[in-house]
Amino acid sequence: MTSPIRTERRDNVLVVISDNPPVNALGQAVRAGLKDAIEKALSDEAVEAVVIRCDGRTFFAGADITEFGKPPVGPNLPETLDAMEASDKPVVAAIHGTALGGGCEVALACHYRVAVPSAKLGLPEVKLGLIPGAAGTQRLPRLVGAEAALPLVVGGNPISAKKAQGIGLVDEIVGEDSLEADAIAFAKSKIGQPVPRASEGTANEDGVRDPDLFDRFRASQARKIRGFDAPNAAIEAVKAAGTMSYAEGVKKERELFTELMSGTQSAAMRHYFFAERAANKIDDVPRDTPLIPIRKVGVIGAGTMGGGISMNFLSAGIPVTILEMNQDALDRGTGTMRKNYENTAKKGRMTADQVEQAMGLLTPTLSYDELADCDLVIEAVYESIDVKKEVFGKLDKVVKQGAILASNTSYLDMNEIAAATQRPGYVLGMHFFSPANIMKLLEVVRGEKTRDDVLATVMKLSKTIGKVAAVSGVCPGFIGNRMLSKRQEQANALIMEGANYWEVDEVLLDFGFPMGPFQMGDLAGIDIGWHRDPSKVATVREALCAVGRFGQKAGKGYYDYDEARQRTPSNEVKQIIADFAAKEGKEHREISKDEIRERLLYPMVNEGAKILEEGMAQRASDIDVVWINGYGWPLYTGGPMFWAQTIGLDTVVEGLGKHGLPVSNYLRERAADSGKFD
Repeated sequence: MTSPIRTERRDNVLVVISDNPPVNALGQAVRAGLKDAIEKALSDEAVEAVVIRCDGRTFFAGADITEFGKPPVGPNLPETLDAMEASDKPVVAAIHGTALGGGCEVALACHYRVAVPSAKLGLPEVKLGLIPGAAGTQRLPRLVGAEAALPLVVGGNPISAKKAQGIGLVDEIVGEDSLEADAIAFAKSKIGQPVPRASEGTANEDGVRDPDLFDRFRASQARKIRGFDAPNAAIEAVKAAGTMSYAEGVKKERELFTELMSGTQSAAMRHYFFAERAANKIDDVPRDTPLIPIRKVGVIGAGTMGGGISMNFLSAGIPVTILEMNQDALDRGTGTMRKNYENTAKKGRMTADQVEQAMGLLTPTLSYDELADCDLVIEAVYESIDVKKEVFGKLDKVVKQGAILASNTSYLDMNEIAAATQRPGYVLGMHFFSPANIMKLLEVVRGEKTRDDVLATVMKLSKTIGKVAAVSGVCPGFIGNRMLSKRQEQANALIMEGANYWEVDEVLLDFGFPMGPFQMGDLAGIDIGWHRDPSKVATVREALCAVGRFGQKAGKGYYDYDEARQRTPSNEVKQIIADFAAKEGKEHREISKDEIRERLLYPMVNEGAKILEEGMAQRASDIDVVWINGYGWPLYTGGPMFWAQTIGLDTVVEGLGKHGLPVSNYLRERAADSGKFD
């Protein structure tokens, strides 16, 4: 087998080149080739310096994740990097593309680093529930200081070559088109000088002089890292770089890495890593299916959803024509879009020019005729099947043949909507989540007659606009809302049986959700869908609306809110619930947190099993993608279906039975068989 590593002599410099597409992952053959190349350089007196670079689109972009969980085959990465750093001949990393994870650790083990301006460097292991495992947490702080190292190791986001140079991670920025030549010249300039080794650096003393640095950083990141094990381990590892010798620090890093690798959080986050990539693949649609070019998009409705949907395309450089029924609504909607962009610019995430560029791609209109030449039209109007069918009937007459017609419905029957047109093959659902310009999930609803090229086009387009897409079949609520309804049913039942509504919310907060069902109701607005008749009260929710408790916007919903929107439980709401329970003959009792958690989450898993059995989702991991990206299910549990497998499907079946809740045949079969869904 041909080695992915080759060497080429340039005068007295040995250039070591990796060619391991697509991203030069640091698999066993690459590690062995690098170690052999360094040994070759050290044994050859004619070689006085080494440059390490990569063919293809990127420098080493990380470990070979497919090796995770498999028996190790040497040499391991730490051995390879130690041999590299031990060289007394200068070793220079020549970086283009991304140097991520193990790739960044390769660069750290080199004596010098040069990079092209477009390069990025980072240690994203935390996003897989891990920390760097090849001394990255020990070399980096010693090279750049603990204060500069913490965001890289704990946050996991890459930084630009310019920023890397600013903190001392990159020594020199070189030409985009002359990386190898410039790296060789740089290497030659260092021949004869003592080589600097990151493991011997002293920049980490900033964490010794200011030991409170780590607590301050942890406090500043408290909200982002709540519930995650890896970020706290990363802080501990970086701190060890200042309190321990290099050898002891490396040992500490390895202990922390091993503990995380064998834990459930990393398994869950690695599951999600693959799940997100799998979700974009449609099993029965050939990968070479020709796509429909999307050069112009139409959006019907300039409200919260329509405006947010439009912003996704404008930000991606795709022109949008947005339609409203009257000028005031149109002006209000486009004004909100501009304000949202300007707020983003104030936060430094856009420039003023980029705001104008995005808004310059927007064409507001009051006429359906202006949508005629669009390649894709997305309807975002009131959630009524009759209204939507009327809209699609109009679109079918106006919009050019071959264009895709999509509905942003969150619940309705896409097949019935498609039947309102003469082109059902070109109709599908694109369910964005609010706020649509921020939330990452896009549920793509495949109708019975949706064409392969239409589906493939929208899945590809989802990446272009920065969304994570998952395919759903046509059923009430699709994947996400169908499962959510089961959770809400139990939440409502629990408060009638004696659980306080704030306790129900707290159980989900403790589990890792950003909010509970009653907090979510207050945030969205309890009056959504209310019939507006205060004398007609059949549910707790209607009773709250009847007394003006519409949610956060009214200063009171399930909770009372102060001016800062801080919530406190309401005695009025507690009494309303008690009155309803008494009227229905429900006797209140003490309900444990365990029962609340099981009754909220187990029925969701059961409904997910039914969704799989009916073929409404391609795979269980797609359901996990939906819930992590659209509903705040904690990433470190891997999503509802993976979590259920972690605690045991038999545990879920038993719990449902204990609480007198239905159990699907499919869930029983999976529990009795492999204990897994996929």
